[in-house]
Amino acid sequence: MEEELAKKWLAVEKMVFRRFGEKLDEQTILFIIGLQELGKEAGEYKKEEKVDIIHIGICTVLSKYGYYQLIGKDDDGWPHFKNIKKLPNEIQGENQQALLKQAIVDYFDL
Repeated sequence: MEEELAKKWLAVEKMVFRRFGEKLDEQTILFIIGLQELGKEAGEYKKEEKVDIIHIGICTVLSKYGYYQLIGKDDDGWPHFKNIKKLPNEIQGENQQALLKQAIVDYFDL
């Protein structure tokens, strides 16, 4: 299973590299997903906005696994999510990183 995730993650990295011309880490990819879901383009964002955009990315990719549910958008078009279930305690550190990588892979349907 780890080997298959590694192959698919490599495919995500290659796709992102072709699009942006550089290798990006998980946080940056989650930021890009957040921007996409928000309908915004890359630009200048305050630190708090960047954190919020990454949070949108995380909620988006984990919603497929039932951890979050989109409840709507506010007047500014920012999506809001409801936490449906907590991540199990055993999903921390490397396991959490693997879950996020798998969720990103699934988001891009690779």
